[in-house]
Amino acid sequence: MIFLSWFAPQGVPNPIQDDFDITTNVRNTHMRKIQYVALMVLTATSLSACATKGFVRKGLEEQRVALDTERTAREGGDAALRTDVNGLRTDLNALRNDLGTLRNEFGARITAMEDQVKFAMPVHFGFDDAAVRQQDQAALEKFAQVANTHYKGATITVEGFADPAGSQAYNLRLSRERADAVRDFLVSKGLDGTQLRTVGYGKTRLVRPGAQASAEGAELNRRVTFVVETPAGAGAATVAAMTASKN
Repeated sequence: MIFLSWFAPQGVPNPIQDDFDITTNVRNTHMRKIQYVALMVLTATSLSACATKGFVRKGLEEQRVALDTERTAREGGDAALRTDVNGLRTDLNALRNDLGTLRNEFGARITAMEDQVKFAMPVHFGFDDAAVRQQDQAALEKFAQVANTHYKGATITVEGFADPAGSQAYNLRLSRERADAVRDFLVSKGLDGTQLRTVGYGKTRLVRPGAQASAEGAELNRRVTFVVETPAGAGAATVAAMTASKN
């Protein structure tokens, strides 16, 4: 077998070598393109991953801030609630003590309902007289303090009464004068006159029927009572205070 080889003279182009170089260059160019694309894909993936991690971190931080804010608000609300409860407990204890003083030291009879409290005070008058007696002023002063502290703004009706001596018209006028005298004394002790109203019931609702003038028990008919129209919750607070004081 005869092998033929052709050698190009120096300076003469070799077509085989040229084809080989062209192929090699094309292959290298193709590889560089592939490497470039791969590099771009890798870079994009890395950037995407970084962006995703940054977004997640931002979301977690926002959640943490929101939770901290909610916890702070909740703790503040709990503290305010505890303060309110403690304040109510203090007010209720003070009311219980004051009502106990009126009953035990001054002999007041107190009847509490949902929307009003009635105070039957041991405040009496001389026969055919509407002046507030010296011995009754301490009880009235204590009532003024209790009303100012626990029933501020409530409408208070001062009810005046008389014994059965005399005519109905006369006793209505006298009992009203007694209520007015007590109202004026309460105003002098700090109660707001605009929350006080007076009414005279004459010789009705007698404590000792038939007792009049100097008869035994007649003084009990010449009296005043207080009816406090309590604001929302105050009547219930009075009931609770009176119930607690009995236990």
